[in-house]
Amino acid sequence: MGDGTHDDLAAVEPAPAQPASTGVVVIGGGIVGASTALFLAQSGLPVVLAEKGRIGAEQSGRNWGWCRVMGRDKREIPLSLESLRLWRGMNALVGEETGFRQAGIVYACETEAEAAAQSQWLDAARDYQVGGRLLRGAALAELLPGAARPFAAGLHTPTDGRAEPGRAAPAIARGAQRAGATVLTGCAVRGIEARAGRVCAAVTERGPIACDAVVLAGGAWSRLFCGNLGIDLPQLKVLGSALRTRRLDGLPEVAVGGSDFAFRKRLDGGYTVARRGANITPVVPDSFRLFFDFMPAYRKSWRELRLRLGRRALQEWLVPRRWALDEASPFERARVLDPEPAAGLLEEARRNLARRFPGFAAMTEAERWGGLIDVTPDAVPVIAQSDRLPGLYIATGFSGHGFGLGPGAGRLMADLVLGKPPVVDPTPFGLDRFRRTMHASPTA
Repeated sequence: MGDGTHDDLAAVEPAPAQPASTGVVVIGGGIVGASTALFLAQSGLPVVLAEKGRIGAEQSGRNWGWCRVMGRDKREIPLSLESLRLWRGMNALVGEETGFRQAGIVYACETEAEAAAQSQWLDAARDYQVGGRLLRGAALAELLPGAARPFAAGLHTPTDGRAEPGRAAPAIARGAQRAGATVLTGCAVRGIEARAGRVCAAVTERGPIACDAVVLAGGAWSRLFCGNLGIDLPQLKVLGSALRTRRLDGLPEVAVGGSDFAFRKRLDGGYTVARRGANITPVVPDSFRLFFDFMPAYRKSWRELRLRLGRRALQEWLVPRRWALDEASPFERARVLDPEPAAGLLEEARRNLARRFPGFAAMTEAERWGGLIDVTPDAVPVIAQSDRLPGLYIATGFSGHGFGLGPGAGRLMADLVLGKPPVVDPTPFGLDRFRRTMHASPTA
């Protein structure tokens, strides 16, 4: 894995040359960028998808693979529903396998207090008809074969599903290619040029691409990219860790989240396993710059946070925050973010899971990996046009929800770029909700 990607990531054949001009340049070949390129290309608009490394090589290929409405912030529910609608038809839409299966998801509750919290969410979301139910007894046990003992309750959403992160973004990018998009890999976008205060080109390491609009779907890199434009985007990174097993039989088909474990079945018969309810939060220079922005989130989630001061602090301290467009950018120095997984959390996940489902005690681990998740202060993404730089659109900060939301986010972003009626109300995803001083000063 010398290129920083894990074993099941599918490849995408890039275009042989970079075009001199296009309609829209999409920066970032994750699930959101690939989906945006797909829907723009299907509309007939010329589009270039530019990825500094490989398609889906960062968090879009390293997540749990859940595609859910259940448990979402109410602001995200309409976008989640649209995403699930698109996921159900995605294999046909792109003409190949993304791994999506509508297998359902269960939040397994150990205590009545946990069950009450899930019931409260279900009541709050009832107007959206998400299809979830709180199950107990035999109905829940039927969904969770192999459990060591009955759970107090479980919130089950049968309309939720799962897909394969290693397949989905590459498949969607290839679908965009078939629809007419140009896909570039190993091609970092250094920045944006403007004329008369509006986007006129994206400058890659290979030269400029004249365009009318740029969509930044850069995941954990987005704050750094925006900073070079003079846009202060409040976003931090959280380390996610997961492992996959060899084939296991006799265990649930539904994806399951407990208080301290999570798993979902894979197409190969194995499972992706993670530690739910705990996050490694690297302490880096931006942690101090954005301390007051994230203070409410720290207070709300302090039991789940595990702060770590390590090598990443020095690595990010050494990354330049400003660069000229005729010099190598930070995106060329680090093509793929490939952090070490949190071994302690994964060992906790294995132990916790084996206690609840003894069949997992026999698991053979095939691989483990880490990924950096882009998070905003309110854990809701930004999907909006910059109000200070017309022609720049930003889709980032998905806070661990980006894989499931990716198709809907791409569809919404395409609508915004095209000036069409948006598929869902974009108001909750505006950048101005953070009430920060936003300004832009791109290279003229």
